[in-house]
Amino acid sequence: MKEKIENVKTTRSFLLKAVNELSEEQLNKIPDGFNNNIIWNLGHMIAAQQGICYLRSGLELRITENIFHEFKPGSKPERHYNQKEINNIRELMISTLDQLESDLNSQLFENYTNIVTRYNVELKNITDAVNFLPFHEGLHSGYIMSLRKLV
Repeated sequence: MKEKIENVKTTRSFLLKAVNELSEEQLNKIPDGFNNNIIWNLGHMIAAQQGICYLRSGLELRITENIFHEFKPGSKPERHYNQKEINNIRELMISTLDQLESDLNSQLFENYTNIVTRYNVELKNITDAVNFLPFHEGLHSGYIMSLRKLV
């Protein structure tokens, strides 16, 4: 599983570099034909990982409830995110993966409630959840790269 987490970390690091020079306005812009923006996609990657790993395991989130609810699956951007909030999301992109790796090493994930994702992938345990992360991250990486060209 460490390899999967490292792959996700590499993807997230690439994305952070790809959007590093974008302004607060650009990160918040929702182009015509889209229903979200770059900062929402970054936040969503964090929230989705927290949901499928921690909530499904009956564990507390490693992010605030506010961040989780603003970016969870089924949400959409409802407001403008300021630079302080953007910086926090950037930091959480990597720190949440470091925390996940630490929690996996501590064997905190004893229970898991099955779920079938909207992509028809069944997650039966934490291993399935971690294995699903690169697929989900890849989808949102594509959205971010498309959005980057339009902002």
